[in-house]
Amino acid sequence: QVQLVESGGGLVQAGGSLKLSCLTSVPTVSPGATAWFRQAPGKEREFVAAMDWDGQNFIYEVSMKDRFTISREGGKSTVDLQMNSLKPEDTAVYYCARRNVPMPSMAQDAYNYWGQGTQVTVSS
Repeated sequence: QVQLVESGGGLVQAGGSLKLSCLTSVPTVSPGATAWFRQAPGKEREFVAAMDWDGQNFIYEVSMKDRFTISREGGKSTVDLQMNSLKPEDTAVYYCARRNVPMPSMAQDAYNYWGQGTQVTVSS
């Protein structure tokens, strides 16, 4: 069974940085793309960034591209989201998601597995 566990969330002042991590555990080695989504209070969940299995293809939500970076560190089991120049509107629960296909997608329903989420709060 695939499990995803997010970490790294917390409270940060506007202009600060946070690094989220998504630890993925799969029963067998299988290539799959990983993405980050977020859901702010009272809003629908939205796409943030995604990358493919090999680290060759990346997708970003346009408004976050200059501030957020998705990467795979420490082998293929952890995917990070580095968030810089954070704004109060970045406050949300951030979710990690994985699909059974190597190529990334912006669509939520393209992903097969989801983590429980980690809270990010940016104070003004």
